[in-house]
Amino acid sequence: MESEKQLTGTLALAVFTATLSSLQYGYSLGVINAPQKVIEKHYARSLGVWPERAAVLSENSTEQEEFSGAGHPVVVMYWSLSVAIFSIGGMLSSFMVGFVGDMRGRVKGMLMVNVLAVAAGLLMGLCKMWKPHIMVISGRAVMGFYCGLTSGLVPMYIGEIAPKAYRGALGTLHQLAIVTGILISMVLGLDFVLGNDNMWPLLLGLSGAPTVLQSLLLPLCPESPRYLYIIQGKEQEARISLLRLKGAYDPTPDLEEMRREKEEADREPRVSILSLIRSSVYRQQLFVALMMHLSQQLSGVNAIFYYSTSIFAGAGVAQPVYATIGVGVINTVFTMVSVALVDKAGRRTLTLVGLGGMCCCAVAMTVGLKFQDEFSWMSYVSMSAIFLFVSFFEIGPGPIPWFIVAELFSQGPRPAAIALAGCCNWTSNFIIAMTFPYIQKWLGCYVFILFAGLLLGFTVFIYFRVPETKGKSFEEISAIFQKGRKNVAQGPKDAAELQQLKTSTDA
Repeated sequence: MESEKQLTGTLALAVFTATLSSLQYGYSLGVINAPQKVIEKHYARSLGVWPERAAVLSENSTEQEEFSGAGHPVVVMYWSLSVAIFSIGGMLSSFMVGFVGDMRGRVKGMLMVNVLAVAAGLLMGLCKMWKPHIMVISGRAVMGFYCGLTSGLVPMYIGEIAPKAYRGALGTLHQLAIVTGILISMVLGLDFVLGNDNMWPLLLGLSGAPTVLQSLLLPLCPESPRYLYIIQGKEQEARISLLRLKGAYDPTPDLEEMRREKEEADREPRVSILSLIRSSVYRQQLFVALMMHLSQQLSGVNAIFYYSTSIFAGAGVAQPVYATIGVGVINTVFTMVSVALVDKAGRRTLTLVGLGGMCCCAVAMTVGLKFQDEFSWMSYVSMSAIFLFVSFFEIGPGPIPWFIVAELFSQGPRPAAIALAGCCNWTSNFIIAMTFPYIQKWLGCYVFILFAGLLLGFTVFIYFRVPETKGKSFEEISAIFQKGRKNVAQGPKDAAELQQLKTSTDA
Protein backbone atom coordinates (compact mmCIF):
# COMPACT_ATOMS: atom_id res chain seq x y z
CA MET A 1 0.00 0.00 0.00
CA GLU A 2 1.51 3.32 -1.10
CA SER A 3 0.42 5.26 1.97
CA GLU A 4 2.24 2.73 4.14
CA LYS A 5 5.49 3.69 2.45
CA GLN A 6 5.23 7.43 3.00
CA LEU A 7 7.86 9.07 5.16
CA THR A 8 6.59 12.41 6.40
CA GLY A 9 8.41 15.32 7.99
CA THR A 10 6.56 14.74 11.26
CA LEU A 11 7.70 11.11 11.37
CA ALA A 12 11.29 12.17 10.64
CA LEU A 13 11.11 14.79 13.40
CA ALA A 14 9.73 12.26 15.89
CA VAL A 15 12.44 9.66 15.14
CA PHE A 16 15.22 12.26 15.18
CA THR A 17 14.01 13.67 18.49
CA ALA A 18 13.76 10.24 20.11
CA THR A 19 17.25 9.20 18.97
CA LEU A 20 18.81 12.24 20.65
CA SER A 21 18.53 10.12 23.82
CA SER A 22 20.46 7.36 22.03
CA LEU A 23 23.14 9.89 21.07
CA GLN A 24 23.50 10.75 24.76
CA TYR A 25 23.73 7.07 25.62
CA GLY A 26 26.58 6.52 23.15
CA TYR A 27 28.39 9.69 24.24
CA SER A 28 28.17 8.63 27.89
CA LEU A 29 29.51 5.16 27.04
CA GLY A 30 32.65 6.52 25.37
CA VAL A 31 33.38 9.81 27.09
CA ILE A 32 34.94 8.44 30.27
CA ASN A 33 37.81 6.60 28.56
CA ALA A 34 39.96 9.28 26.89
CA PRO A 35 40.58 11.59 29.89
CA GLN A 36 41.28 8.74 32.36
CA LYS A 37 44.78 9.89 33.41
CA VAL A 38 43.67 13.50 33.81
CA ILE A 39 40.65 12.57 35.91
CA GLU A 40 42.68 10.20 38.08
CA LYS A 41 45.10 13.04 38.81
CA HIS A 42 42.25 15.25 40.04
CA TYR A 43 40.84 12.38 42.07
CA ALA A 44 44.23 11.97 43.74
CA ARG A 45 44.35 15.66 44.65
CA SER A 46 40.79 15.61 45.99
CA LEU A 47 41.43 12.46 48.04
CA GLY A 48 44.65 13.83 49.53
CA VAL A 49 46.91 11.19 47.97
CA TRP A 50 48.62 13.63 45.59
CA PRO A 51 52.34 13.50 46.59
CA GLU A 52 54.02 16.78 47.38
CA ARG A 53 56.93 15.85 45.09
CA ALA A 54 54.59 15.83 42.07
CA ALA A 55 54.39 19.60 42.13
CA VAL A 56 58.11 19.96 41.42
CA LEU A 57 58.44 17.18 38.86
CA SER A 58 56.62 18.81 35.96
CA GLU A 59 59.78 18.78 33.79
CA ASN A 60 60.18 15.00 34.05
CA SER A 61 57.08 13.49 32.46
CA THR A 62 57.94 9.88 33.35
CA GLU A 63 58.52 10.69 36.99
CA GLN A 64 55.49 12.98 37.00
CA GLU A 65 53.31 10.04 36.00
CA GLU A 66 54.92 7.90 38.69
CA PHE A 67 54.16 10.46 41.39
CA SER A 68 50.78 11.62 40.10
CA GLY A 69 48.94 9.42 42.57
CA ALA A 70 47.01 7.79 39.70
CA GLY A 71 48.09 4.30 40.72
CA HIS A 72 47.06 4.70 44.35
CA PRO A 73 44.61 1.94 45.37
CA VAL A 74 42.01 4.44 46.55
CA VAL A 75 42.20 6.36 43.25
CA VAL A 76 41.90 3.12 41.28
CA MET A 77 38.85 2.13 43.33
CA TYR A 78 37.09 5.44 42.73
CA TRP A 79 38.01 5.40 39.04
CA SER A 80 36.64 1.87 38.61
CA LEU A 81 33.46 2.94 40.36
CA SER A 82 33.17 5.95 38.03
CA VAL A 83 33.17 3.59 35.04
CA ALA A 84 31.05 0.78 36.48
CA ILE A 85 28.36 2.89 38.17
CA PHE A 86 27.00 3.86 34.75
CA SER A 87 26.10 0.24 33.96
CA ILE A 88 24.72 -0.31 37.46
CA GLY A 89 22.37 2.66 37.03
CA GLY A 90 21.21 1.28 33.68
CA MET A 91 20.64 -2.19 35.12
CA LEU A 92 18.41 -0.79 37.88
CA SER A 93 16.33 1.59 35.75
CA SER A 94 15.78 -0.82 32.84
CA PHE A 95 13.14 -2.58 34.95
CA MET A 96 11.10 0.67 35.05
CA VAL A 97 10.80 1.16 31.27
CA GLY A 98 7.31 -0.35 31.04
CA PHE A 99 6.05 1.53 34.09
CA VAL A 100 7.27 4.93 32.85
CA GLY A 101 6.14 4.31 29.26
CA ASP A 102 2.63 3.29 30.29
CA MET A 103 2.20 5.78 33.10
CA ARG A 104 2.99 8.92 31.11
CA GLY A 105 3.09 7.70 27.51
CA ARG A 106 6.11 7.31 25.30
CA VAL A 107 6.64 11.01 24.52
CA LYS A 108 5.84 12.41 27.97
CA GLY A 109 7.84 9.58 29.50
CA MET A 110 10.96 10.61 27.56
CA LEU A 111 10.33 14.26 28.44
CA MET A 112 9.89 13.44 32.13
CA VAL A 113 13.16 11.52 32.48
CA ASN A 114 15.16 14.31 30.79
CA VAL A 115 15.50 15.98 34.18
CA LEU A 116 17.85 13.13 35.09
CA ALA A 117 20.17 13.88 32.16
CA VAL A 118 20.26 17.60 33.00
CA ALA A 119 21.08 16.82 36.64
CA ALA A 120 23.81 14.36 35.60
CA GLY A 121 25.38 16.85 33.19
CA LEU A 122 25.46 19.56 35.86
CA LEU A 123 26.97 17.24 38.46
CA MET A 124 29.83 16.29 36.14
CA GLY A 125 30.27 19.69 34.49
CA LEU A 126 30.58 21.46 37.87
CA CYS A 127 32.60 18.72 39.56
CA LYS A 128 35.57 21.01 40.30
CA MET A 129 33.37 23.10 42.59
CA TRP A 130 33.42 20.37 45.24
CA LYS A 131 34.96 16.89 45.40
CA PRO A 132 35.43 15.68 41.79
CA HIS A 133 35.31 11.96 42.62
CA ILE A 134 31.96 12.23 44.40
CA MET A 135 30.45 14.59 41.81
CA VAL A 136 31.56 12.49 38.81
CA ILE A 137 30.44 9.18 40.33
CA SER A 138 27.07 10.70 41.26
CA GLY A 139 26.66 12.17 37.77
CA ARG A 140 27.59 8.89 36.09
CA ALA A 141 25.10 7.00 38.27
CA VAL A 142 22.27 9.40 37.41
CA MET A 143 23.21 9.34 33.71
CA GLY A 144 23.25 5.54 33.74
CA PHE A 145 19.80 5.53 35.33
CA TYR A 146 18.59 7.88 32.58
CA CYS A 147 20.15 5.82 29.78
CA GLY A 148 18.66 2.60 31.15
CA LEU A 149 15.20 4.14 30.78
CA THR A 150 15.72 5.68 27.35
CA SER A 151 17.42 2.59 25.90
CA GLY A 152 14.00 0.95 26.31
CA LEU A 153 11.69 3.91 25.65
CA VAL A 154 13.33 4.95 22.37
CA PRO A 155 13.09 1.56 20.54
CA MET A 156 9.57 1.12 21.94
CA TYR A 157 8.41 4.50 20.62
CA ILE A 158 10.09 4.16 17.22
CA GLY A 159 8.81 0.60 16.78
CA GLU A 160 5.24 1.75 17.45
CA ILE A 161 5.21 4.80 15.16
CA ALA A 162 7.25 3.42 12.22
CA PRO A 163 5.45 2.26 9.06
CA LYS A 164 5.77 -1.49 8.58
CA ALA A 165 7.86 -1.06 5.42
CA TYR A 166 10.45 1.06 7.25
CA ARG A 167 10.25 -0.34 10.78
CA GLY A 168 13.66 -2.00 10.55
CA ALA A 169 15.50 0.97 9.07
CA LEU A 170 14.02 3.43 11.55
CA GLY A 171 14.64 1.04 14.43
CA THR A 172 18.31 0.76 13.42
CA LEU A 173 18.69 4.53 13.84
CA HIS A 174 18.78 3.95 17.62
CA GLN A 175 22.07 2.06 17.22
CA LEU A 176 23.33 4.58 14.64
CA ALA A 177 22.82 7.38 17.16
CA ILE A 178 24.65 5.35 19.83
CA VAL A 179 27.76 4.75 17.70
CA THR A 180 27.68 8.38 16.52
CA GLY A 181 27.69 9.46 20.16
CA ILE A 182 30.65 7.17 20.87
CA LEU A 183 32.55 8.64 17.89
CA ILE A 184 31.83 12.22 18.99
CA SER A 185 33.09 11.43 22.50
CA MET A 186 36.31 9.95 21.01
CA VAL A 187 36.99 13.10 18.98
CA LEU A 188 36.11 15.56 21.75
CA GLY A 189 38.17 13.50 24.20
CA LEU A 190 41.43 14.15 22.33
CA ASP A 191 43.95 16.03 24.44
CA PHE A 192 44.00 19.13 22.25
CA VAL A 193 40.18 19.37 22.20
CA LEU A 194 38.50 18.79 25.59
CA GLY A 195 40.35 15.81 27.08
CA ASN A 196 42.88 17.95 28.95
CA ASP A 197 43.50 19.22 32.46
CA ASN A 198 41.33 22.31 32.11
CA MET A 199 38.42 21.20 29.94
CA TRP A 200 37.63 17.64 31.08
CA PRO A 201 34.65 18.69 33.29
CA LEU A 202 33.06 20.30 30.23
CA LEU A 203 33.75 17.10 28.26
CA LEU A 204 31.81 15.05 30.83
CA GLY A 205 29.13 17.72 31.32
CA LEU A 206 28.28 17.71 27.60
CA SER A 207 26.73 14.27 28.19
CA GLY A 208 23.50 16.07 29.01
CA ALA A 209 23.61 18.63 26.19
CA PRO A 210 21.30 16.82 23.69
CA THR A 211 18.61 16.81 26.39
CA VAL A 212 18.07 20.54 25.99
CA LEU A 213 17.30 20.23 22.27
CA GLN A 214 15.20 17.13 22.81
CA SER A 215 13.10 18.82 25.51
CA LEU A 216 12.26 21.61 23.05
CA LEU A 217 11.30 19.17 20.26
CA LEU A 218 9.38 16.46 22.15
CA PRO A 219 6.20 18.57 22.57
CA LEU A 220 6.05 18.75 18.75
CA CYS A 221 6.11 14.94 18.39
CA PRO A 222 2.88 12.88 18.15
CA GLU A 223 2.25 10.27 20.80
CA SER A 224 2.38 6.64 19.73
CA PRO A 225 -0.97 5.75 18.07
CA ARG A 226 -0.71 2.21 19.44
CA TYR A 227 -0.29 3.54 22.96
CA LEU A 228 -3.25 5.91 22.54
CA TYR A 229 -5.58 3.26 21.13
CA ILE A 230 -4.51 0.02 22.80
CA ILE A 231 -3.47 1.28 26.24
CA GLN A 232 -5.57 4.44 26.60
CA GLY A 233 -8.55 3.41 24.47
CA LYS A 234 -8.53 6.79 22.67
CA GLU A 235 -9.43 5.92 19.09
CA GLN A 236 -9.93 9.48 17.85
CA GLU A 237 -6.59 10.67 19.27
CA ALA A 238 -4.92 7.63 17.69
CA ARG A 239 -6.47 8.55 14.32
CA ILE A 240 -5.15 12.11 14.60
CA SER A 241 -1.68 10.83 15.54
CA LEU A 242 -1.66 8.46 12.54
CA LEU A 243 -2.58 11.29 10.18
CA ARG A 244 0.18 13.48 11.61
CA LEU A 245 2.74 10.71 11.24
CA LYS A 246 1.75 9.38 7.81
CA GLY A 247 0.12 12.36 6.13
CA ALA A 248 -3.15 12.31 4.20
CA TYR A 249 -4.25 8.66 3.86
CA ASP A 250 -6.98 6.29 4.99
CA PRO A 251 -6.04 5.15 8.52
CA THR A 252 -8.86 2.58 8.72
CA PRO A 253 -6.64 -0.51 8.09
CA ASP A 254 -4.16 0.59 10.75
CA LEU A 255 -6.95 1.32 13.23
CA GLU A 256 -8.53 -2.04 12.47
CA GLU A 257 -5.23 -3.79 13.18
CA MET A 258 -4.96 -1.88 16.46
CA ARG A 259 -8.55 -2.78 17.32
CA ARG A 260 -7.78 -6.47 16.90
CA GLU A 261 -4.58 -6.09 18.92
CA LYS A 262 -6.53 -4.23 21.63
CA GLU A 263 -9.05 -7.06 21.80
CA GLU A 264 -6.16 -9.50 22.13
CA ALA A 265 -4.56 -7.27 24.78
CA ASP A 266 -7.82 -7.22 26.71
CA ARG A 267 -7.83 -11.02 26.67
CA GLU A 268 -4.15 -11.14 27.69
CA PRO A 269 -3.91 -8.52 30.45
CA ARG A 270 -0.95 -6.27 31.13
CA VAL A 271 1.83 -8.73 31.85
CA SER A 272 4.22 -7.95 34.68
CA ILE A 273 7.90 -8.80 34.52
CA LEU A 274 7.47 -11.62 37.04
CA SER A 275 4.49 -13.16 35.26
CA LEU A 276 6.31 -12.88 31.92
CA ILE A 277 9.24 -14.84 33.33
CA ARG A 278 6.94 -17.51 34.73
CA SER A 279 4.63 -17.78 31.73
CA SER A 280 5.07 -20.52 29.15
CA VAL A 281 2.87 -18.57 26.71
CA TYR A 282 5.65 -16.11 25.86
CA ARG A 283 8.61 -18.32 26.68
CA GLN A 284 9.78 -18.74 23.09
CA GLN A 285 9.66 -15.01 22.31
CA LEU A 286 11.37 -14.13 25.59
CA PHE A 287 14.13 -16.69 25.06
CA VAL A 288 14.77 -15.34 21.56
CA ALA A 289 14.78 -11.73 22.81
CA LEU A 290 17.24 -12.42 25.61
CA MET A 291 19.55 -14.48 23.39
CA MET A 292 19.62 -11.68 20.79
CA HIS A 293 20.77 -9.22 23.44
CA LEU A 294 23.28 -11.68 24.87
CA SER A 295 24.71 -12.23 21.38
CA GLN A 296 25.28 -8.49 21.13
CA GLN A 297 27.14 -8.06 24.42
CA LEU A 298 28.94 -11.44 24.61
CA SER A 299 30.22 -11.15 21.03
CA GLY A 300 33.46 -9.56 22.22
CA VAL A 301 32.91 -6.20 20.55
CA ASN A 302 33.57 -4.32 23.80
CA ALA A 303 36.78 -6.32 24.17
CA ILE A 304 37.77 -5.18 20.67
CA PHE A 305 37.56 -1.55 21.73
CA TYR A 306 39.49 -2.40 24.88
CA TYR A 307 42.24 -4.22 22.96
CA SER A 308 42.44 -2.16 19.75
CA THR A 309 44.89 0.52 20.92
CA SER A 310 47.50 -2.03 22.06
CA ILE A 311 47.12 -4.01 18.81
CA PHE A 312 47.57 -0.90 16.70
CA ALA A 313 50.60 0.09 18.79
CA GLY A 314 52.10 -3.37 18.24
CA ALA A 315 51.58 -2.94 14.50
CA GLY A 316 53.76 0.16 14.56
CA VAL A 317 51.00 2.78 14.26
CA ALA A 318 52.55 6.02 15.49
CA GLN A 319 49.29 7.34 16.99
CA PRO A 320 47.16 4.32 17.93
CA VAL A 321 44.47 6.57 19.41
CA TYR A 322 43.68 7.81 15.90
CA ALA A 323 43.44 4.23 14.64
CA THR A 324 40.98 3.55 17.45
CA ILE A 325 38.96 6.56 16.29
CA GLY A 326 39.12 4.95 12.84
CA VAL A 327 37.41 1.91 14.37
CA GLY A 328 34.72 4.30 15.63
CA VAL A 329 34.28 5.69 12.11
CA ILE A 330 33.91 2.15 10.70
CA ASN A 331 31.39 1.50 13.48
CA THR A 332 29.26 4.43 12.32
CA VAL A 333 29.58 3.80 8.56
CA PHE A 334 28.49 0.17 8.74
CA THR A 335 25.55 1.02 10.98
CA MET A 336 24.41 3.22 8.09
CA VAL A 337 24.81 0.18 5.82
CA SER A 338 22.53 -1.75 8.17
CA VAL A 339 19.93 1.05 7.99
CA ALA A 340 19.90 0.66 4.21
CA LEU A 341 19.76 -3.15 4.19
CA VAL A 342 17.67 -4.23 7.16
CA ASP A 343 14.27 -3.88 5.45
CA LYS A 344 15.54 -5.50 2.26
CA ALA A 345 17.72 -8.37 3.44
CA GLY A 346 15.81 -8.97 6.68
CA ARG A 347 16.68 -9.08 10.37
CA ARG A 348 17.49 -12.79 10.56
CA THR A 349 19.74 -12.76 7.48
CA LEU A 350 21.79 -9.75 8.58
CA THR A 351 22.20 -11.13 12.10
CA LEU A 352 23.42 -14.48 10.77
CA VAL A 353 25.85 -12.81 8.35
CA GLY A 354 27.11 -10.52 11.11
CA LEU A 355 27.64 -13.22 13.75
CA GLY A 356 29.22 -15.65 11.26
CA GLY A 357 31.59 -12.98 9.97
CA MET A 358 32.55 -11.96 13.50
CA CYS A 359 33.31 -15.59 14.35
CA CYS A 360 35.75 -15.85 11.42
CA CYS A 361 37.34 -12.51 12.34
CA ALA A 362 37.82 -13.62 15.96
CA VAL A 363 39.73 -16.67 14.73
CA ALA A 364 41.85 -14.51 12.38
CA MET A 365 42.55 -12.09 15.21
CA THR A 366 43.76 -14.93 17.43
CA VAL A 367 46.14 -16.13 14.71
CA GLY A 368 47.43 -12.59 14.19
CA LEU A 369 48.02 -12.01 17.90
CA LYS A 370 49.72 -15.39 18.32
CA PHE A 371 52.27 -14.90 15.55
CA GLN A 372 52.72 -11.10 15.40
CA ASP A 373 56.04 -11.32 17.26
CA GLU A 374 57.35 -13.91 14.78
CA PHE A 375 55.98 -12.34 11.58
CA SER A 376 55.63 -8.56 11.49
CA TRP A 377 52.92 -8.72 8.84
CA MET A 378 50.70 -10.67 11.23
CA SER A 379 49.97 -7.40 13.05
CA TYR A 380 48.20 -6.21 9.92
CA VAL A 381 46.13 -9.40 9.93
CA SER A 382 45.00 -8.45 13.44
CA MET A 383 44.28 -4.87 12.37
CA SER A 384 42.23 -5.99 9.36
CA ALA A 385 40.35 -8.46 11.55
CA ILE A 386 39.46 -5.67 13.99
CA PHE A 387 38.00 -3.46 11.26
CA LEU A 388 36.07 -6.37 9.73
CA PHE A 389 34.87 -7.55 13.16
CA VAL A 390 33.35 -4.14 13.91
CA SER A 391 31.87 -3.95 10.39
CA PHE A 392 30.10 -7.30 10.75
CA PHE A 393 28.87 -6.32 14.22
CA GLU A 394 27.17 -3.16 13.00
CA ILE A 395 25.60 -4.88 9.99
CA GLY A 396 23.33 -6.97 12.22
CA PRO A 397 24.18 -8.02 15.80
CA GLY A 398 24.65 -4.40 16.94
CA PRO A 399 21.44 -2.63 15.90
CA ILE A 400 18.87 -5.41 15.44
CA PRO A 401 18.45 -6.67 19.04
CA TRP A 402 17.35 -3.19 20.17
CA PHE A 403 14.22 -3.06 18.01
CA ILE A 404 13.38 -6.71 17.31
CA VAL A 405 12.09 -7.18 20.87
CA ALA A 406 9.30 -4.68 20.16
CA GLU A 407 8.43 -6.70 17.04
CA LEU A 408 8.34 -10.08 18.78
CA PHE A 409 5.74 -9.15 21.43
CA SER A 410 2.19 -7.88 21.28
CA GLN A 411 1.11 -4.77 23.20
CA GLY A 412 0.32 -6.63 26.44
CA PRO A 413 3.74 -8.13 27.25
CA ARG A 414 5.83 -5.69 25.18
CA PRO A 415 6.87 -3.22 27.95
CA ALA A 416 7.83 -6.05 30.33
CA ALA A 417 9.76 -7.83 27.57
CA ILE A 418 11.68 -4.67 26.62
CA ALA A 419 12.49 -4.09 30.30
CA LEU A 420 13.83 -7.64 30.72
CA ALA A 421 15.83 -7.50 27.48
CA GLY A 422 17.29 -4.13 28.46
CA CYS A 423 18.29 -5.42 31.89
CA CYS A 424 19.90 -8.46 30.23
CA ASN A 425 21.85 -6.14 27.92
CA TRP A 426 23.07 -3.85 30.70
CA THR A 427 23.94 -6.75 33.02
CA SER A 428 25.96 -8.65 30.41
CA ASN A 429 27.70 -5.39 29.44
CA PHE A 430 28.66 -4.85 33.08
CA ILE A 431 29.90 -8.44 33.47
CA ILE A 432 32.10 -8.21 30.36
CA ALA A 433 33.52 -4.85 31.47
CA MET A 434 34.42 -6.22 34.90
CA THR A 435 35.73 -9.65 33.90
CA PHE A 436 37.48 -9.10 30.55
CA PRO A 437 40.81 -7.91 32.01
CA TYR A 438 40.98 -11.11 34.10
CA ILE A 439 39.95 -13.32 31.15
CA GLN A 440 42.54 -11.60 28.98
CA LYS A 441 45.25 -12.20 31.59
CA TRP A 442 44.21 -15.86 31.87
CA LEU A 443 43.91 -16.69 28.16
CA GLY A 444 46.37 -14.19 26.68
CA CYS A 445 46.30 -14.12 22.88
CA TYR A 446 43.70 -16.91 22.87
CA VAL A 447 41.05 -14.70 24.46
CA PHE A 448 39.18 -14.25 21.17
CA ILE A 449 38.84 -18.01 20.69
CA LEU A 450 36.41 -17.85 23.63
CA PHE A 451 34.36 -15.24 21.80
CA ALA A 452 34.60 -17.22 18.56
CA GLY A 453 32.99 -20.18 20.35
CA LEU A 454 30.22 -18.00 21.76
CA LEU A 455 29.59 -16.43 18.33
CA LEU A 456 29.34 -19.85 16.72
CA GLY A 457 26.78 -20.91 19.34
CA PHE A 458 24.70 -17.77 18.83
CA THR A 459 24.80 -18.24 15.04
CA VAL A 460 23.46 -21.79 15.33
CA PHE A 461 20.75 -20.68 17.76
CA ILE A 462 19.51 -17.85 15.54
CA TYR A 463 19.55 -20.08 12.45
CA PHE A 464 17.21 -22.59 14.08
CA ARG A 465 15.12 -20.49 16.48
CA VAL A 466 14.72 -16.91 15.23
CA PRO A 467 12.01 -16.21 12.61
CA GLU A 468 12.20 -13.46 10.01
CA THR A 469 10.08 -10.42 11.02
CA LYS A 470 10.73 -8.27 7.92
CA GLY A 471 7.52 -6.80 6.48
CA LYS A 472 5.25 -8.63 8.94
CA SER A 473 2.61 -7.05 11.15
CA PHE A 474 2.70 -7.56 14.91
CA GLU A 475 -0.22 -9.98 14.49
CA GLU A 476 1.65 -12.08 11.91
CA ILE A 477 4.80 -12.25 14.05
CA SER A 478 2.76 -13.32 17.08
CA ALA A 479 1.06 -16.00 14.95
CA ILE A 480 4.45 -17.55 14.09
CA PHE A 481 5.11 -18.28 17.76
CA GLN A 482 1.53 -19.36 18.40
CA LYS A 483 1.89 -21.88 15.58
CA GLY A 484 5.10 -23.14 17.16
CA ARG A 485 3.34 -23.67 20.48
CA LYS A 486 0.49 -25.54 18.81
CA ASN A 487 3.01 -27.82 17.13
CA VAL A 488 4.09 -29.00 20.58
CA ALA A 489 0.50 -29.34 21.77
CA GLN A 490 0.56 -26.58 24.35
CA GLY A 491 -2.48 -24.70 23.16
CA PRO A 492 -4.97 -25.69 25.90
CA LYS A 493 -2.36 -25.19 28.61
CA ASP A 494 -1.51 -21.72 27.26
CA ALA A 495 -5.18 -20.75 27.06
CA ALA A 496 -5.72 -21.83 30.65
CA GLU A 497 -2.65 -19.88 31.75
CA LEU A 498 -3.85 -16.73 29.95
CA GLN A 499 -7.20 -17.06 31.70
CA GLN A 500 -5.44 -17.48 35.03
CA LEU A 501 -3.38 -14.36 34.36
CA LYS A 502 -6.56 -12.51 33.47
CA THR A 503 -8.30 -13.58 36.65
CA SER A 504 -5.36 -12.64 38.88
CA THR A 505 -5.03 -9.24 37.20
CA ASP A 506 -8.73 -8.46 37.48
CA ALA A 507 -8.57 -9.38 41.16
